[in-house]
Amino acid sequence: MSIQHALLTSLLERPSSGYGLANRFDHSMGYFWHASHQQIYRELGRMAQHGWLAVEEQESGGGRRRKIYRVLEAGRQELLRWVAEPGGSGNADQALLIRLRAEAVLGTRVAGRELQRLIDQHRTRLELYREIEQRDFSAADLTHAQRLQHAVLRRGILAEESWLRWARETQLLLVEQG
Repeated sequence: MSIQHALLTSLLERPSSGYGLANRFDHSMGYFWHASHQQIYRELGRMAQHGWLAVEEQESGGGRRRKIYRVLEAGRQELLRWVAEPGGSGNADQALLIRLRAEAVLGTRVAGRELQRLIDQHRTRLELYREIEQRDFSAADLTHAQRLQHAVLRRGILAEESWLRWARETQLLLVEQG
């Protein structure tokens, strides 16, 4: 997932100074994806160089000036492109959260395809975990080591079940909007 797309999303929600954006990021997207303030400032500069952002200097009191960043049409188009493309395998679940938030700002209806792709992946993983559980941990006389191994597997099963419940709820939200 690109920090640039998360920042574009946040700036489309509200143009901001780098400092204000970094603080908002910490209290929203930062809960599930971390970026340092230094990284945010560096990316804002790159995005401005790409022509995705306009930078306006404003008086901030005491003779100090601050830069306010606003998304340009080229930045909006980049975010639209990214939201519509299939995700990779790395941080696909986290990227989906940014895609959904971007979709809310952009008013598009394309993130459902990525959600379905990830649902299929999580279902496959859950089926595998359940097969392993049935095959390796169905005996009544498991050793202590086996019970601990089963506990680890159960954590994976519960995580997949929870993710799939959330995804079904989110799918319903996407259907409501369409």
